[in-house]
Amino acid sequence: MATADTTLPAGAPHSADDVVADPRRRDYMQIGAVAFAGIGAGVIALPLINSMNPSADVLALSSTQVDLSAIQPGQSIKAEFRKQPLFVRNLTPAEIAAAGAVPADSLRDPQTLEERTKAGKTNWLVTLGVCTHLGCVPLGAGEGENKGPFGGYFCPCHGSAYDTAGRIRSGPAPLNLAVPEYEFTSDTAITVG
Repeated sequence: MATADTTLPAGAPHSADDVVADPRRRDYMQIGAVAFAGIGAGVIALPLINSMNPSADVLALSSTQVDLSAIQPGQSIKAEFRKQPLFVRNLTPAEIAAAGAVPADSLRDPQTLEERTKAGKTNWLVTLGVCTHLGCVPLGAGEGENKGPFGGYFCPCHGSAYDTAGRIRSGPAPLNLAVPEYEFTSDTAITVG
């Protein structure tokens, strides 16, 4: 009986254990695949992350300039800051005295007028025009509007009344009108935000 020739050509592997792939080629392929996947993930993630950035119109509203020169003592104006009403009030000496006569510890949200205004500029009160109860816009900043029993602001939605310093005095609102970050850029102008 004839036997099969089991001789292999020279250089051919003799068994499965003798088959060894080139390790450098495998490493190159793995690094290439990981790099390709990483670049692909970056290409997909970059527009997604960029879509979460604020739009140009929001960035333009991130600060507001307010000219104070036309606001007479005792007057208020309404402006807009980040799509919310902003009240800027030029307090009279009588309004400043009335706010100072109220002991801060008797208030629901204890703050003095000095804590709510800039040093040396206590006549300028800058607040957001949003009631701290449910977000209604209080009256009192416009000409002839109801200023409430304390001469400041009055929220017509649920009856919260604020004094001339924008502090809550009666009604359901838990906090004073919020004072945003602002600075005087001159004696007659402020930048809010």
